[in-house]
Amino acid sequence: MRRVYFDHSATTPVRREIAEEIQKFMTDYFGNPTSLHYFGRQVRKAVEEAREKVASSIGAQPGEIVFTSGGTESDNMAIHGIAMTNKNRGNHIITSAVEHHAVLNTVKALGKEGFTITILPVDKYGMVSVDDLANAITNKTILISIMHASNEVGTIQPIKELAALAREKNIPFHTDAVQSLGKIPVDVNELGVDLLTISGHKIYGPKGVGALYIRKGTRWRQTLFHGGAQEKLRRAGTENVPGIIGLGMACEFAMQEREQEARRLSGLRDRLIKEVMEKIPHVRLTGHPTMRLPNHASFCFEFIEGESMLLSLDMKGIAASSGSACTSGSLEPSHVLLSMGIPHELAHGSIRITLGRDNTEEDIDYFMEVMPPIVERLRAMSPLDQETEFAMESSCEACKVRSACRR
Repeated sequence: MRRVYFDHSATTPVRREIAEEIQKFMTDYFGNPTSLHYFGRQVRKAVEEAREKVASSIGAQPGEIVFTSGGTESDNMAIHGIAMTNKNRGNHIITSAVEHHAVLNTVKALGKEGFTITILPVDKYGMVSVDDLANAITNKTILISIMHASNEVGTIQPIKELAALAREKNIPFHTDAVQSLGKIPVDVNELGVDLLTISGHKIYGPKGVGALYIRKGTRWRQTLFHGGAQEKLRRAGTENVPGIIGLGMACEFAMQEREQEARRLSGLRDRLIKEVMEKIPHVRLTGHPTMRLPNHASFCFEFIEGESMLLSLDMKGIAASSGSACTSGSLEPSHVLLSMGIPHELAHGSIRITLGRDNTEEDIDYFMEVMPPIVERLRAMSPLDQETEFAMESSCEACKVRSACRR
C-alpha cells in the first residue's frame, strides 16, 4: 500500500544525518557536560556549539538560549517566569483564543492563582487584531503571549505589530514559534519579542527537546524546577545532550533550506487547496487565505465527521489530522475553529493537511484520487447530509407553486 505522511505539524521524522550524530552522543561522547574532566569537557563544547546554532537560527545571542524538554515546557517557563517575577508590578496577562493549550491552559491556571486574564478574540481567519490588543492593555498588564503561527489553521499573526505595542508599554512579549521556525523567517529582533519558544521535533529533530529564548535584561526567573545550577541556574537537571545536539543540527539545516523548501511547499499547498475547493463541494478553507504557513492546508467538510475522514484516509495509507495532535483525543471540536466563528457541527468536519520535505506532486495526485470518493461515501451515510437534501427537495416542491426558483 502507498504510504503518504501529511501530518508534519504533529511531528516530523528525524533526519538521518541528525539521528546518526545523536547516536554518537549516547555511546561515544557520553560524559556529563557539568563534569570538569575530559569526558565532560568534550560534551560541554558540543552543547555550547549547539546553543550557538539555535541562537543563530533566530537572530539571538547564545547566552539568551535555555534548553528545555520541548515546546510545552518552554511555554510554561516563559509564562510562569514572567508572571511570578513581575507580580509586584501587576497581575494582568493577555493571550489569544487560538493559542496552543501549552499557553492557554498555563494562563488559565494562573487565573486561579489571582491573576487577571484577558483572552483576545480572533477574526474569521484566526487572526488577532492589533486594535483589540491595544484596547486590552492596562497599567496592570505584565505579560502578552501570542503565537507566531497557528498549528491548526496555519494563520500567521502580525507579531511585529503586536510586540511593538507591548514594547511601547514596557510589557514583556512572548511568542510560541514552534510551528513557524524553519518555515518562515523567525528573527527575535525583527519581531521585537522578549521570549520565544521552539521545539525540536517540528523541524526534523528529536522529540523531548526544545528551547526558550529569553532576551537579555528581561525580568524573568525560574519558577518550575528547583535543583542544580545547569543552564546558568535557569533550568535545573542534567542536560539532554543527544537531544540538544539534534536540536542544534535541526536548526542549522532549517536555516540552510528554509527559503527553497518554503517555495516548493507553497506550490504543493496551493495546488492542494485549489483542487480540493474545485473538486469537492461543500468545503470551507480555514485560516487566512494568504498569511498562512507554506506547508499548511486546513478545511472543514460539511455533513461529515473529521474522524471518519481520517480513518478512511488511513485505510488508504494517508496520514492526516483533524487539528492539534494534543487535542485529538477530545470529543469536542477545536477551540481554534470555534473561536473563528465556525459552527460547532461544521468544526467537527475539520481536517488538516501539513506537508513536509518528503512530500511530492505524486502525493497530491494520490490524495485527490482517494479523497473525493471518501467524502461522497461518508456523506451518503450521513444523516446531516440526508436532512439537507430533504430540505432542498421540499423547497423545490414549494417552488412549483411560485413564479420562479432561485435555487
